This record gives sequence, structure tokens and C-alpha cells, in this order.
Amino acid sequence: MTEPDAALDLTGVPCPLNAAKALLRLEEMGKGQVLLLTLDGGEPVENVPPTLASEGHVELGRERRGDGRWRIWFRAA
Repeated sequence: MTEPDAALDLTGVPCPLNAAKALLRLEEMGKGQVLLLTLDGGEPVENVPPTLASEGHVELGRERRGDGRWRIWFRAA
């Protein structure tokens, strides 16, 4: 997967605060930079990616970790 320019671990952060934190971080990044998010399974992984995509950020890929968390790469818009 693409080497990220930054990483943000949102494990344990509830919705919608996790999406807000991810959006803020992506807004701070330069266009085209890659952010690696770590999210809990369930509601966070279902809700955060569509929220970021609705703001123009592009999901590059995702992988499920053995502990139930997800790693998702996003390219900043």
C-alpha cells in the first residue's frame, strides 16, 4: 500500500467525532498527500469513509487487522 505522509489512530473515538478529527487532519494536509487512518470496526468503519469521500478525499485502500480494527488510506483532496 502507499506509504502515508501522516497517520491518525482513531481507536476508541466515537462517531461523529472520529470523522470530524479525520476531516480536520486531511484539511491540514497538502493536496495529494496520504493519510493512514486506524478505525474500530462496526459503525466507525461504516460511517467515516463515506463522510471523507463526500468531502472529495479519495480512499486508496483498506485492510482489516486481526484485532478487528481497520487501516484505511486516504488521499487528501
